[in-house]
Amino acid sequence: MGVSQQPPRSNRGHRERNGDHRQYRDSHDDRRSSSDRSSSRPPYYPRDADSPPTRAREVPRGEHHESKCTNICSRRGIVLICAVLTNSLVLICVVAAQMVTSGMSSMGGLGGFDINSNFNLQGTELQKVRELDMQYSQMRAPGIYGGIAFSLTLGVISLLFVVAGSKPPHLMSRKLLYGALVFQAVGAVAYVVAVGLYLHFIIRVNSTDVCQQRQRLYARNGYTWMNCDVSGADAAVALFGLITAILYTAGTVLTIQTIRRVKRYQQERKRREAEKQQQGRGRPQRTPLRAETTSV
Repeated sequence: MGVSQQPPRSNRGHRERNGDHRQYRDSHDDRRSSSDRSSSRPPYYPRDADSPPTRAREVPRGEHHESKCTNICSRRGIVLICAVLTNSLVLICVVAAQMVTSGMSSMGGLGGFDINSNFNLQGTELQKVRELDMQYSQMRAPGIYGGIAFSLTLGVISLLFVVAGSKPPHLMSRKLLYGALVFQAVGAVAYVVAVGLYLHFIIRVNSTDVCQQRQRLYARNGYTWMNCDVSGADAAVALFGLITAILYTAGTVLTIQTIRRVKRYQQERKRREAEKQQQGRGRPQRTPLRAETTSV
């Protein structure tokens, strides 16, 4: 009886050993699978996730500055900036024309240059030239003062409209857009009229006896460039004035297009708001339910 009971014990031991080997293999396989799963996972970056929000916060600032620049440097803004520059050129040419044609005289604070050392005039002839130069400068005075006031006023107003155009058109007041439209339309017509009046005034002054006597005295001493023709500076005033009128005309057309776009944008916005209101009226029961659930 004792001998017959030993084989089962040995079989039980082999079974227990085999079971231990199987458990060891299963645990080893589980470790391998877990290591494979961990190796297939993407790497974890603990603190790098905080950087994108800071970048996202910095983006709107750049967009804000860029939008200001794009609004000022739009086609309408560029035309107004060019109009400011041409107005300043008209102003410079008006002053230069007075200084060139003033001769030996000196007119107030805006007068010409003293060229006594360059002229071979003496005695009564020198006194006569000075008197004629003074009379001629006084006759041209309305042209220079009017040109300075006109070009300076339109240049400053144009600059103000450039600064006011830093906002998008749909955020600007409608009065400002219509004001820019009226200003540029009136400025274009006014510049054409002003150039015509300026040239007519200069030609009429140059056709007087004072200018003719002055021309003869200067030509007698070999200075033929001091004549009664329209000077190059006066021609430059007319040229830049006409360029400014063209710029104001182009600005008027661009402003009309901008006003139309703003009207379309506002109509589209009103239409979308009306559609949203209609959709909200079509579902009146859902909104109170949401409000009650959120209040709870």
